[in-house]
Amino acid sequence: MIQLYDGGVYLVNGAELVTDPAAIAAKTGKAVTPEEGRKGTIAYGILQQHNTSGDMKNLKMRFDSLTSHDITYVGIIQTARASGMEQFPMPYVLTNCHNSLCAVGGTINEDDHKFALSAAHKYGGIYVPTNMAVIHSYNREMMSGCGRMILGSDSHTRYGALGTLAVGEGGGELAKQLVGRTYDMALPGVVAIYLTGSPRPGVGPQDVALSIIGAVYANGYVKNKVMEFVGPGVANLPIEYRNGIDVMTTETTCWSSVWVTDDATKAYLTMHGRPEAYKELKPADVTYYDGCVYVDLDKVECTIALPMHPSYTLSIKELKANAKEILYQCQLNANKQIKGAQLDLVSKVRNGEIWVDQGIVAGCSGGTFDNLCAVADILRGQSCGNGTFTMSVYPGSMPAYLALMKNGALTDIAAAGGIVRECFCGPCFGAGDTPANGEFSIRHTTRNFPNREGSKPGEGQMAGVALMDARSIAATAANGGRLTAADEIEVEYTTPVYEFEKAVYDKRVYNGWGKPEPEAELKMGPNIKDWPAQPALSEDLLVKVVSYITDPVTTTDELIPSGETSSFRSNPLRLAEFTLSRKDPNYVPAAKAVNALELARRTDGVLADEVQAVYAALAAAGVKTDAANTVIGSTIYANKPGDGSAREQAASCQRVLGAAATLATEYATKRYRSNCINWGMAPLRVKDANAFALGDWVFVPGLKQAILAGTPEFTAWVVKPDSTAAPMTVSLGDLTPDERQIIVDGCLINYYRNH
Repeated sequence: MIQLYDGGVYLVNGAELVTDPAAIAAKTGKAVTPEEGRKGTIAYGILQQHNTSGDMKNLKMRFDSLTSHDITYVGIIQTARASGMEQFPMPYVLTNCHNSLCAVGGTINEDDHKFALSAAHKYGGIYVPTNMAVIHSYNREMMSGCGRMILGSDSHTRYGALGTLAVGEGGGELAKQLVGRTYDMALPGVVAIYLTGSPRPGVGPQDVALSIIGAVYANGYVKNKVMEFVGPGVANLPIEYRNGIDVMTTETTCWSSVWVTDDATKAYLTMHGRPEAYKELKPADVTYYDGCVYVDLDKVECTIALPMHPSYTLSIKELKANAKEILYQCQLNANKQIKGAQLDLVSKVRNGEIWVDQGIVAGCSGGTFDNLCAVADILRGQSCGNGTFTMSVYPGSMPAYLALMKNGALTDIAAAGGIVRECFCGPCFGAGDTPANGEFSIRHTTRNFPNREGSKPGEGQMAGVALMDARSIAATAANGGRLTAADEIEVEYTTPVYEFEKAVYDKRVYNGWGKPEPEAELKMGPNIKDWPAQPALSEDLLVKVVSYITDPVTTTDELIPSGETSSFRSNPLRLAEFTLSRKDPNYVPAAKAVNALELARRTDGVLADEVQAVYAALAAAGVKTDAANTVIGSTIYANKPGDGSAREQAASCQRVLGAAATLATEYATKRYRSNCINWGMAPLRVKDANAFALGDWVFVPGLKQAILAGTPEFTAWVVKPDSTAAPMTVSLGDLTPDERQIIVDGCLINYYRNH
């Protein structure tokens, strides 16, 4: 079904894979080196067009447009304002699909929406009203284009199936674009995703996506690379099917994705009133890829990703054949990650069948027109039953919603007992259809991380989420909650044609691009606060380890929870109170205590007894210090932090509480490491995590100079509670000159003020 190539491959004429370089000369009459062949990828051509550095090994890129939703745009605009922005220099789409439940948190969610509308007027932006469209549906429909690049402050910013190289990053990277700076990185590798064959009836895009994720996530095969979809199988997939696969590439930890384009791409863009956005994109006659994922679509099966990660995949058939043993092992592994209530999946097996409590099809991955038409085909004339099982669907945009009303799909779903919701991303991050304690939910959404669905184990609440395709979720619903793969049932799929009505947007979306109104006032609600000031980096740094996490991977949801915290994303200090709340409830008070030590040093010149003891231990070890001029901060250690969301608050909340660095064996994603950098926290890597522990102090002499000089490795000193001091080696990895200066200046806002 899926094969990973051990090394690089050549693609000849867009169809034939060749691993032997000598065979290339025999087939084409000329030798093509890997370096030459890499220039033939679609990704290389797009990156070259957007690079401003003149050096393709070290990119400095400007994007065609930006996009954010309502738990990220306030912080980004506030950062850009503080950095001197006067108007949006490119189209900036502000959607309202995350904090749409305005009853939560009083008026503050709707206050954010009014802030965004006023910002669209003042700076010349595009404002998409609440529940009009989820962020990625709107950008597919109205902003994508072949050869374009879009930067979004949501990790699932992926429009590769439409020929658009789209990237999800933290807010700092968008702020850089808003003040005329560039997105800087080394040229990424490109991996071919070679598709052949056609999916069998009942197998949907989520099945294909999960199968790929399961094959490449754990081994890092595509980490920080571009996934380029090629091969004869692409032509056998409708555009919405491609979109459904593409949006899930985020869960592989790749940097971005792009597909070959064809008449189906052209038809999609033309239908959406933008025929000029189409152009043919394809690899060169001889193209070299740094790796290849071979996907035989004929053999992809209906698939499930068990809690607590999209990569924990197996076929539904395999799961049902050995249900108790597999679910027992799953809950055992999950409960090692959870503090508080425990997951119980084995109890869901009754009389040899697996019974689930909830089915959700939603958002940018699930709520497409094609998916919901397939759901309607399966549920037509059926019943979800009146037991514990519930079923909800969330269309991705109002134009899709309107088309589904017109063709009767929503009628069929509702007649079967399904609930039709608004255009809202809530189920993806715990703000909509949160399951009851002990329930098992199957979802065609983007993630099933721990507590992503909204439960709070520390308060005795625990639910499990598995990812599945809309078709198998509908098949399960038709059986009243008995887990059923879509290929187990007989269905006649009608595949109706989608008719897009742009007037839905024309009547409600405010498009102020190119028409800024400088005299317009921003509407600042009481929960909208400025970013607090941050100190510059001192020559030396002293940090205390206030949280020590040994899980294989730490997600951004664990660093700063989603769901109930969303209402406070415009209030940095209040949001920071939730930092690591589900993973380490002791973190916030511990970080605050260290921050109080720094405040006493900075304002009164007072060193607490604990700090004096640390400096005494360093002196005894022969380490030179300058306590009066050394910033004191906190830090956390995590084995591999930052998998998941792009939201910068996963880093900024630590910084607001006084963090000055992070410690990790490696960083799960580029975007989380970038967030740490943009908030002035040195992203330190350690070789031996056993060299220090919770409560230890880490002194890094000459850190400022090491950062500016690009020193690859340097020595830090660990001071134990017993006042012993020992050296350890730390490193920073590659940093651009701007990134070095941002860390030294203390954060991105300081950097712009200083330079």
